Amino acid sequence: MGTPFAAPPVHARIVEALERIATALRADDWVRARSAGVNPTQLAILRLLDGRGPGWTVKELSLQLGVSQPTATDSILALERKALIEKRTDPVDGRAVRIVITGAGRAVVRAGGEAAGAVDRATAALDDDDQEQLLVQLVSVIRQLQEQGAIPIQRMCVSCPYFRPYAHADAAKPHHCNFVDAAFGQQDLRIDCRDHETADPSVRAATWGEFHKDHHPPGG
Repeated sequence: MGTPFAAPPVHARIVEALERIATALRADDWVRARSAGVNPTQLAILRLLDGRGPGWTVKELSLQLGVSQPTATDSILALERKALIEKRTDPVDGRAVRIVITGAGRAVVRAGGEAAGAVDRATAALDDDDQEQLLVQLVSVIRQLQEQGAIPIQRMCVSCPYFRPYAHADAAKPHHCNFVDAAFGQQDLRIDCRDHETADPSVRAATWGEFHKDHHPPGG
């Protein structure tokens, strides 16, 4: 039986496309993890911890990974045995334990990121304009997932109180980051910024409203 003439809705075909990309990403993760001597879940934990000084609790890590706390705990124990992470008492709440990456753990993250995967090569092959447009659209999808509560708030520009969209007339660098006091362009939008702070919901909504406006001149 052939392909039906009536195609599924566009959004359904977008999901199909993302599923295909996710398959390639999982394969890339296995290659990187093996080269670093860990498994993909362990590498994902190390990546999450890298650059986060105070560390995270098991609950926070499990939420970010989208796995159960027992699953996260198993991976954390394996990483602890390899001396890639360590547990520290929370300085604010003495009953809580935070997971912190070690120097050896950071070395594993670097080793796991050295080889470009298939998805890296595919996206790098796009021209600059296509890469920029794809980045902005993916930011939009992630933002929708955040606001639905499907995933935790990510450390993106559009959810940060320091972000000022279209604060400048310069088309190449229209946005402004108040944290570093610098202008930047669409191609510099961050998905995971270490200096990110989560803005209040009302601020996030206002920021997104301004970011999502059509700022292109007529005929541009």
